[in-house]
Amino acid sequence: MLSNYLPALIFLIIATGLAAVLLLLGTGLGRFFSQSPNDPEKLSSYECGFEAFEDSRTKFDVRYYLVAILFIVFDLEIAFLFPWAVALKSIGGAGLIAMGIFLGILIVGFIYEWKRGALEWD
Repeated sequence: MLSNYLPALIFLIIATGLAAVLLLLGTGLGRFFSQSPNDPEKLSSYECGFEAFEDSRTKFDVRYYLVAILFIVFDLEIAFLFPWAVALKSIGGAGLIAMGIFLGILIVGFIYEWKRGALEWD
């Protein structure tokens, strides 16, 4: 019974050993070959496309988040288009009309956001 699991055990031992060796080599060699690990620019906090503030209650522009939300919405649109395109023959005209309505609503939303200026970086 143990001989059935012996190849898996050998594989796990070799994988664990290799991971440990690479981890130790990576951290040791990285410190040795890095030019300036304590660079202040590298250590500074960077978040959301703009410099960090001193006060957390400071007002900031939310257009970055609007573009991110729009990206997610239109990325999900594409995720819905792939299975629809694959199954178009089997769902027929009803599926075509449903997807047309879905795309129409998204296009109206996109035009609305475009007219409002959510995609502009001034």
